[in-house]
Amino acid sequence: MSSLPSAHLPSGWAPVPGSLAGRVVIVTGATGGLGGETAKAAVLAGATVVITGRKVRALEKRYDELVALGGSEPVIHPLDLESATPADYAALAEGIENEFGRLDGIVHAAAHFNELTPIAMHKPDDWLRAMQVNVSAPFALTQACMPLLTKADDSAVIFVLDDPELLSRAHWGGYGVSKAAVERMAAVLHAENGRNAMRVHAVLPAPMRTALRRAAYYGENTLERPLPTASADAIVYLLSRAGAEARGTVLDLRHTH
Repeated sequence: MSSLPSAHLPSGWAPVPGSLAGRVVIVTGATGGLGGETAKAAVLAGATVVITGRKVRALEKRYDELVALGGSEPVIHPLDLESATPADYAALAEGIENEFGRLDGIVHAAAHFNELTPIAMHKPDDWLRAMQVNVSAPFALTQACMPLLTKADDSAVIFVLDDPELLSRAHWGGYGVSKAAVERMAAVLHAENGRNAMRVHAVLPAPMRTALRRAAYYGENTLERPLPTASADAIVYLLSRAGAEARGTVLDLRHTH
């Protein structure tokens, strides 16, 4: 059972151009499906987006796609969440403060998922990788950026969840356990920051066409699933001032039409 209440997108809500104008936002996993779509949606909404990921060439390709949208120029900050140290996160926060003097949001879109496997067969290093990328990295990045986020007059930290009913079934292993931990991290962070400028959100996307989904559902034609665009638009809602009414909730996108 979730320790955060559920919320839904306001009916008829659509992305508003300029709703993130002047805002600076970090998107992790920006070379992936959800991270990439979120970075695009944020640029279209007027944000300056700091894209992180571990593959520089893939980040450069994403950068070119974002520049072509014609908004604020994005910033590339390579970051390997598997091996990053507290000093790396501090350097990212410091770089953003020096360049922009502000930070208005973080979207934790990066995720590690290897394969469905029973716990008896789970490779220990893969378990540790899931915990590192999915839990410890969002903690360390958020903590390093909190001085900037709490200085903003309105900011948002957004954690991405996955279907809790599904993830408590057999074989979801380290990924399933890590996503439960992420939900609890969001709850604790909200309890500590429920009244200040930094809002805490969780989002539960509908099934979408991503590499992670393809790895997890061999029997499914993932191409029949929609691209992560609708989920990315919903994340922009949370990053914008309008998202304030959903603070401290799980924005459930599974049943929106």
